[in-house]
Parts: sequence; C-alpha cells; structure tokens
Amino acid sequence: MTWLGLDIGGANLKAADGLGWARSVPFPLWRDPDGLAGALVALIESAPAAERLAVSMTGELCDAFRTRAEGVRAILTAVKHAADDREVAVYIVSGRFVRIGEARETPELAAASNWHALAKFACRYVNGECGLLIDVGSTTTDIVPLINGQPRPAGLNDTDRLLAGELLYTGVGRTPVCAITRYLPWRGAQCPVAAEFFATAADAYVVLGQMPEQPTADGTADGRPLTKEFSRERLARMICADPPSFGDDDACRSATAIRQAQADAVRAAVSRIAAALPQPPVWLIVSGAGEFLAREAGQHVLPRACVVSLADRLNRQASEAAPAHALAVLARERG
Repeated sequence: MTWLGLDIGGANLKAADGLGWARSVPFPLWRDPDGLAGALVALIESAPAAERLAVSMTGELCDAFRTRAEGVRAILTAVKHAADDREVAVYIVSGRFVRIGEARETPELAAASNWHALAKFACRYVNGECGLLIDVGSTTTDIVPLINGQPRPAGLNDTDRLLAGELLYTGVGRTPVCAITRYLPWRGAQCPVAAEFFATAADAYVVLGQMPEQPTADGTADGRPLTKEFSRERLARMICADPPSFGDDDACRSATAIRQAQADAVRAAVSRIAAALPQPPVWLIVSGAGEFLAREAGQHVLPRACVVSLADRLNRQASEAAPAHALAVLARERG
C-alpha cells in the first residue's frame, strides 16, 4: 500500500510520500477555512499517487476557530472530503494512528500532533541512545528529547510544551521581528524596534543569503515579494527609517542582530532541556526550513554530539516537510 503524509498547519500545507518526494505550499488557513478541502485536493493531486493518507495537524490553533476542538473537527471534515475514497489514518500524540471518527472524539489528542510523529521517526537515528530532535520551521521550533528509542517530552499539549521550553514560537519564516528582539543596531546605538508587523525573520535570512529569494511570495509582512530589495525596506521600517537612509550595510547589521537573538533563544532552550536529561545527548537530529539554525544551536550547546541532518539523509524538501515525511514512513511501516 502506498501512503501520502499530510501535515496541515495554519500557514502551510505539507505533503510527502516518505520516499523522497515532498512539497510545502502556503495556505493561510485563518483567511479561508472553507477553502481547505480544495487546497488539500490540489496538493494530493500534485503528489505521487497514493492509496492512503496519513494526517497530522497544527492548524486547529489558528483564530478561524473558537476552540482547538472545533478546529480539529473542521480540519478532519476537510480531510475526509479531500480523501475521496482513500483510507485516512490520523496521528495522535499518544503515538498511534486512528481513524477519523476516533480523532473527532478525542480532539485533544489529534491537536498539534506533528512534532510527535517526527520525533518518533527521528528515534531511528539515535541507536537507542540519548538524543535531541531540533526542528526549526517557519513559525515554531520543536525540541524533543529522545531516550531509549522513544520520544520523551515533558508535555504533550502546546501549553505544557511551551512551559517546558520544548516548543518555541520562533521560526525562520513568519515570526515578526518585534517578537525576536526589542532593539536593532543603528549608527552605533541600539534603536528600539516598532511593535508592529513590519518585517519577519524571513527578511533577515534573505538579506543574509541563508534563505533564497522568492519573487512570487506574497506572505510577507507587507505582501510584497520576498527579495533582498523589499526585505531591506521592511527591516528599515522596523526602526521607522526610510529606505534611502537605510542601506545594505544597515540591513546586514540588523539582519545579523535578528539572527543572533533568535539563535540565542534556541540555544537557551536546548541548554535547558539537555541539562534536565539523565545524560548528555549523544545525537542531534536537525530538520526544518531553519535546519541551519537548529544545527548551530545544538552544536553550540552540545559540541560532542553527533549531528544527523535530515536534509543530508533525505533531501532539503523532505527536511522542510519533515513531519509529513515521518507520517508516510511510520504509516507504511505499521502496515
């Protein structure tokens, strides 16, 4: 039987067949919840033919829904429609696949389950020893202890994981700059940033050349393309400056400061989690759109750990859609 993994987020839809094909497409669920089924149909049609679907989600948290339970059920309804006659297996945070009906009855287990699927998949790379999964995505960062061949998180829901530092709401794409740092360098001083959605982390990484330009992207803070030119203008706006007075050097200094602040936050969380483990992690599994940041943070805290890059082991697309890849592999292995 062939499987397609689907990870349904609030801003992106990800699909993978577990054999190397993977794709991530933007879909702002909060703007068009009724369009989810159609978007899923289009994504499924773009993928290699599959007889079954393995599903996880995080989109239930977006503010199109009054509660997470409402969101889970709405997403499952869209999945059922998009699946047509295909069998659907929904991954829940207890580590099992269940049918849509059971997932609807236990929405608290189906909500925000993608990180657990990825952690369970990542355990194959740690040889039964102690390890850490660090997945830096466009919106969030997941840090999950892997012990004795199993994920060993401190919490299973988003709130408990936030408290434990295992879920950070920081990523290399959508995170507003004002949520990353309160100051940016300007002419030898530290200038407070505007508490406005003027620029995102993606602007910093595009300016630094660590993420590619996307001339057709419209999910930026101002809706203009994700290019160095427009990213520089968005960064200028963070300190209420005009582009003519905010040159390339200014943009690079600001972007470097943003990168440093974000790296510091991830390193602090990795350090806290690693210190609470029964022994130092021997392995670091890194993945996501911000895999470069995950690697840097992990190696800074745990320089002796062996690093497994999912971009190297799989490919860049599969690493960026790592939960979807994990779902397809885990579903196929269970039979």
